[in-house]
Amino acid sequence: MKSFQSILISCLFLLGGCDYLDVVPEGDLESTKTIFEKREKANKWLFSAYTTVLPLASLFQNPAFLGTDEYVTGNYMRDNEKFVGLSIADGLQMSQDPYADIWEGIHYNGIRYCNTFINNISGTHNMTTDEKLQWTAEIKALKAFLYFDLVRHYGPIVLVDENISMETPVEEMRQPRVHVDTCIQEIVRLVDEAVVDLLPDAEKDPDRRGYFCKESALMLKAKALLLAASPIFNGNEYYMNFKGKNGEPLVSMTYDAEKWRIAAEAIDKAVDACNTYGRFLYEKTNDQSTQLLNTMKNIEESVHNLSFNNPECLFAVKTAQIYNENSDDFLSKFILPAFNSATYADIHNSLSLGTLAPSVKMVEMYYTENGLPIDQDRTWDHTGRYQLNQESDPKYTDVISLGEMVLGLHLRREPRFYANIAADRCYWRIGKDEGAKKRNYVVYAYRGEQFGTGYNSIQSSNPQNISGYFLKKFLYSSLPSKTYYTGLKSQGEDPVPVMRVAELYLMQAEAWNEYAGPSKKVYDAIDVVRTRAGIPDVVTAWKSYSKSPEKVDTKEGMREIIQREYNIELAFEGQRFWNLRRWKTAHLELNDPQYGWNVIGNDAQSFYNNFNGPVIVWKKRGFVAPRDYLFPIRAQEVMISSVVQNPGW
Repeated sequence: MKSFQSILISCLFLLGGCDYLDVVPEGDLESTKTIFEKREKANKWLFSAYTTVLPLASLFQNPAFLGTDEYVTGNYMRDNEKFVGLSIADGLQMSQDPYADIWEGIHYNGIRYCNTFINNISGTHNMTTDEKLQWTAEIKALKAFLYFDLVRHYGPIVLVDENISMETPVEEMRQPRVHVDTCIQEIVRLVDEAVVDLLPDAEKDPDRRGYFCKESALMLKAKALLLAASPIFNGNEYYMNFKGKNGEPLVSMTYDAEKWRIAAEAIDKAVDACNTYGRFLYEKTNDQSTQLLNTMKNIEESVHNLSFNNPECLFAVKTAQIYNENSDDFLSKFILPAFNSATYADIHNSLSLGTLAPSVKMVEMYYTENGLPIDQDRTWDHTGRYQLNQESDPKYTDVISLGEMVLGLHLRREPRFYANIAADRCYWRIGKDEGAKKRNYVVYAYRGEQFGTGYNSIQSSNPQNISGYFLKKFLYSSLPSKTYYTGLKSQGEDPVPVMRVAELYLMQAEAWNEYAGPSKKVYDAIDVVRTRAGIPDVVTAWKSYSKSPEKVDTKEGMREIIQREYNIELAFEGQRFWNLRRWKTAHLELNDPQYGWNVIGNDAQSFYNNFNGPVIVWKKRGFVAPRDYLFPIRAQEVMISSVVQNPGW
């Protein structure tokens, strides 16, 4: 283990640009005792500890954003080695130099920061006892989160209850990995201690709303227990021989249904806390011209959290980097279209690339307007989904181009589809109307059209959308394309959501279904999310419109329904990456090639592949079971520290 001084130096290097640099005098390192004498420096230490979660908001560093099958992109972005998620999705992970390595990275430095804070805050002057308790609780919740993130990456980890001194013999520094259930118990213990003193979000000072509050800590505990109950760690035959260096098992082989009950009860407590403290799904919009547009606006706002004022976002990562237009780590620039500067000067923005696009798999994942999968709704024309048709229902005004020939796949879909996906011949609002200047655009996506490519071939050296779809999620429909980044900066920082109330309700439905099967409690939980989404409740949808009305009556059927609801509601947020792993279904999902349309087609016939269905636009995929369910520990670290490597690596 590293000494405190070397840890501090490495943290200062890793956190370059953070305010903690002001704590350390030029040319010297203060002792921890001196640092913690003053409230201001103790507060900066806490802030620095929280910067260890900044990678969660990074398109480069967080593999969950680009590491599944939600986005499609080509070589233009893959040639930039910073996007670790793309490399993992392509099956390029390795133990020699792992992508998204947090074992040797910032997480354990952050944990040591937390330990140092906990051990020294009692000596800080000019602070009340209540303040010390609150700050300590914020740090304990952070430490629990860092442990949780390590566990979902690696499974069994090394727990660091106390920082190890530099004088400790080398053999004692070689701490072993412990059973994954022990890791979960430690996360739960830390949260339970923290919750006693954590304030609800509404009672926190504005400058502390980026730290854990009572509601977010309870959700973290629930997520940890749900992970422990899930197939990856609950009786997983993959890990029968996964043992520590002394032969001790690191994952239980016996399935335990009680883990689902324990998780469900923890989720219930988190839901109760949200109800008590006014945390709910965003449903405030009522100023749009139709109910569908109001619903779509609510869905858009569910992931925005300006000034931490969204009641739905329980924990979000506050970072300016992802909203710095001069940084390559800027999500908007990769999803906003790169309009032709000569032909469309009024909406062209030189910073936009439009290279990240939703996959056809995700387009087809969304429900019909009846809240059912497109192949299950007996009222929806599944066989004609790749043919052209027209929409005449006025409820789709300003959503679909009425009276125009539109792909069947884009018709009569649920509001989340239209809120999150910009599809050909559907509308996409990019800015507020200004008199005669209307900014609710029809997405004309064929080659040479407003949203289409300007190239005659698929390019690897130039930015290009290769699926024919654009992502609306995370973008502000109120900001015009031409001045998007200027408008974004003027709004202030918009923290990236990590935990939302919508996910909590889906967790509740999942845990109770796995423990006891379908029930009113299961249906009610999932219906909270479906109601905001503007679709029928789950029983009505399946009993009234589906080809398989019995599906909602079985545990297995509801499991599929709940998992699909996760995939839709939390699409593109980095949650599918972890859910597929904990459900142990990643090897079934992540080896398929990715599909899109023929984006160089200049008419409907060629763009839609002669109406024969999507075409493969990216083939290189790779997920090996059981190896890829857990991240590798760097091979050199395994040799030096003598911790056991994960299975398959």
